[in-house]
Amino acid sequence: MTAGGARPRSRRVTMRDVAAFAGVGLTTVSRVVNGVLVDPVLTAQVRDAVEQLGYRHDATASNLRRTDRRTDTVGLVLEDVANPFSSSLHRAVEDVVAERGLLLLTGSSDEDPARERSLLTSLLTRRVDGLVVLPTGEVGAELASARQFGTPVVCVDRMLALDGVDTVTVDNAGGIAEAVRRLTSLGHRKIAFLGDRTSLWTAQQRWDGFVAAMTQARCAVRTSWARRDIHDAAAAESATTEIFTGRNSPTALITAQNLLTIGARRVLQQLQLHHSVAHVGFDDFDMADLLDPPLSVVAQDPAEIGRTAATMLLARLDGDSSPARHVVLPTRYLARGSGEIPGDLGIS
Repeated sequence: MTAGGARPRSRRVTMRDVAAFAGVGLTTVSRVVNGVLVDPVLTAQVRDAVEQLGYRHDATASNLRRTDRRTDTVGLVLEDVANPFSSSLHRAVEDVVAERGLLLLTGSSDEDPARERSLLTSLLTRRVDGLVVLPTGEVGAELASARQFGTPVVCVDRMLALDGVDTVTVDNAGGIAEAVRRLTSLGHRKIAFLGDRTSLWTAQQRWDGFVAAMTQARCAVRTSWARRDIHDAAAAESATTEIFTGRNSPTALITAQNLLTIGARRVLQQLQLHHSVAHVGFDDFDMADLLDPPLSVVAQDPAEIGRTAATMLLARLDGDSSPARHVVLPTRYLARGSGEIPGDLGIS
């Protein structure tokens, strides 16, 4: 036991207890626990006392006493942290803010506006220094309120019509258009499409890209081959079954979200069509390259989205007061095999 006194019991250990136990002044303890440089010998004494006494630093109280009112925390709200896209984005944001010594507080909205509003309210109540949000599209009031009170906000993946909010997205329409061009160059004229909820900005962008590219290629957009407003693998399985068990089925399929891609591919394999129907998905995922044939995808880089968003947020925290920016990152077409199955030339 170091110089000082008996270990306090049956009450919460205070900074004064640590000071007495370590044989140093209260100011020295405060500096050590708040990360201020102190003589290494004194620092070791304080840390030893903290460990032996089980002292827990009250960061909230310290932050309330700070003149800059910072809490050294950042809030992140995603659709579903378990989704491969979200988990990769989450890790990238966490890595960037951790380098600055900031703690990331994260929640999943499950595309539920009420849950998302609750998460945002909770994070703002905890006085996070900034927010990175993948918005449902129905939380404009909450984010506008955050901006009004000086909390910087960066939206990812989706646009919101809000002043003062930075945004990071990818070229959704361009990525889908590239998939259409690849398929039509191989002779495909009959191309089906599975899309996410029409209320989502990204889903609308991808649909617009599909329609524009099909029109440019003089291919008909057939309503019987287009399924929108589906969000999970099970719904994609049902839609794919309906499309490809009917008469005069298409020769190619574009799925505009990774869960839809997984569901559709499962059905194509069950129907023994995965070697004859070309298939391109939007969003890459683990083991897509190990399928037979490997899955061709329009790949976005969620990690780069996360890094870009976190860097923009830190710039705002550092005092950047320039006008809000919308950064559009490119997509990449990964030709692996499933999207390179040739079509029937001349069929319309």
